[in-house]
Amino acid sequence: MLEKIEAVLFDLDGSLVDSMWLWHDIDVAYLGKFGIFPPEDLQAKIEGMSFSETAQYFKERFHIPDPVDKIKEEWNRMAWDMYTHHVPLKKGAEEFLNYCLQTGIRLAIATSNSRELVENVMEVHGLLDYFDGIVTSCDVQKGKPAPDVYLEAARRCKVPPDRCLVFEDIIPGIMAGKAAGMKVCAVEDAYSLLQEEEKRKLSDYYIKDYFEIMAELFPTEGID
Repeated sequence: MLEKIEAVLFDLDGSLVDSMWLWHDIDVAYLGKFGIFPPEDLQAKIEGMSFSETAQYFKERFHIPDPVDKIKEEWNRMAWDMYTHHVPLKKGAEEFLNYCLQTGIRLAIATSNSRELVENVMEVHGLLDYFDGIVTSCDVQKGKPAPDVYLEAARRCKVPPDRCLVFEDIIPGIMAGKAAGMKVCAVEDAYSLLQEEEKRKLSDYYIKDYFEIMAELFPTEGID
């Protein structure tokens, strides 16, 4: 998987940290203030959108009276405590990040989340200095499945796209990495288990957790 790879680029939610569950809770709480329950198609509609695009979508679809900046500010406030205290790294992620760091592989995050929350959760886990760049979909022209966010992450790592490996948990993100001309490893997440077959078809690799990669890098020697 890492042959000829010079940079590893991570989506955040569901790929590097276990956090997809909290956004449903936030949607329920936030829309509940306006007497609205999230419709069944909501997540499918916003998957891959940038933080700003999602806020604009909420404003227009649900006729939210607040401006987009206030919507984003409230979401950040609602998520801050959860990201600080209740969002763990994916299993084996820290070990894999340390391996990349020790072997000179550059690292970056390419996410649809807000910069404030990305920096918060990485700082909590002591990993903020590991990354050459943190790129959000708000930093580029188009969000996922467009390749923009991954191309910008590669640029910040000073690595050509064909030397990059992407880790993604959702289909629009996998499509974004492939559209950028990169290898993509799909990451299993409870939130997207029903899409496993399609994720496997679209990606180059599929893992349940990062310990699988570490096991391949450092296979346990058999005991006679």
